[in-house]
Amino acid sequence: MIDLKLFERDFANVAEKLKSRGVQEDLLKELKELFEEYRAQKSGLQELQTVQNRLSKLFGEYKRKGEDIAELKTRLEENKKNMAAANERLKEIEAKLESLALNIPNIPDEDVPEGVDENDNVEIKRVLEPTKFDFEPKEHYELGEKLGWIDFKRGVKLAKSRFSVLKNEAAALERALINYMLKFNKNRGFEEIWVPAMVNSTALIGTGQLPKFAEDLFKIEKEDLYMIPTAEVPLTNLYQDEIISDLSEPIKMTAYTPCFRKEAGSGGKDVRGMIRQHQFDKVELVAITRPQDSDKVFQEMIACASDLLSSLGLPHRLVALCRGDLGFSAAKTVDLEVWLPGQNRYREISSVSNTRDFQARRAKIRYKENGKNRLVHTLNGSSLAVGRTLIAIMENYQKKDGSIEIPKVLEPYM
Repeated sequence: MIDLKLFERDFANVAEKLKSRGVQEDLLKELKELFEEYRAQKSGLQELQTVQNRLSKLFGEYKRKGEDIAELKTRLEENKKNMAAANERLKEIEAKLESLALNIPNIPDEDVPEGVDENDNVEIKRVLEPTKFDFEPKEHYELGEKLGWIDFKRGVKLAKSRFSVLKNEAAALERALINYMLKFNKNRGFEEIWVPAMVNSTALIGTGQLPKFAEDLFKIEKEDLYMIPTAEVPLTNLYQDEIISDLSEPIKMTAYTPCFRKEAGSGGKDVRGMIRQHQFDKVELVAITRPQDSDKVFQEMIACASDLLSSLGLPHRLVALCRGDLGFSAAKTVDLEVWLPGQNRYREISSVSNTRDFQARRAKIRYKENGKNRLVHTLNGSSLAVGRTLIAIMENYQKKDGSIEIPKVLEPYM
């Protein structure tokens, strides 16, 4: 959640930054009107408190002097009622402001590029040259069906569209990738964690999926439980409503989980193959840091994901997301896009974000510094989306006869 005090200090500047993220004018107008009412109500309450203090002082003097206090007592009681009513109204406005704030995205960092969608994202650099073939490379779903690696029809039979079944070498390769990624991340200083695949609504509010993105989540009927859309949710919320006594070193975590998303807004996109599934495997990186450490850790997480792709021999590029393409909780994001020769294009395989104190404020994650409680910074990133890594290996390591070579680093895990 954004810091509402920023609006109080400089509403126009904050509103302008949020407009660049696509926040609608009517929402900002409602927020401004609420802030104006909040300030007026707060000022009125302070005036009533001043009156109450003055009348209370007079009341004491009248009693000491033995003067008639009946009228003064009536005025005190009436003013006390007005104070109670003003305080109640102030609480109502504060609750409305907080409720509204839960639906407002994070403020972008100053160096985030201007832009409205993915077409305005800025390429930072490319790593490894795209694979060159002396034949027309196939897409992963063609290769998978021919080799008996992917069964799309049975995935639909078991569930519905956007589910698939991995078989034979593909199933082994998925498992190998998970184990390889976890070991790679552990060697980079990320502690391996195993977390539940279901979380409650408080956790999802903490990381920003609720209330705004409820339609993208799979909810368990008659339970305050949801299937996780990413391990970012349980990992970050491990420290929900806690004060970390020592954060001199960042808390760095990695976890494998299945992830579940309705893909509510993706109708017609990537309907063939495994690019966009309702259930997919992912290995996640999450860090909790002091504010002064978060930029350094952000670069470490990007390097970890990029080096992991390089170790697999997969060409990729780093892209800075523009303001209009940032995720809800992110203040800054760098996407890693892997080269898919079958599609002849780069596709997102990892997204590394610094949310600053946005999630920490929602989830109440703090740390001790110089005897004071301060909000942490939280960061998250894919390392990597396992299914898309499998796809990238299939397409980049395919042979003319339709067979697929396995990267050397994965052979011990197969």
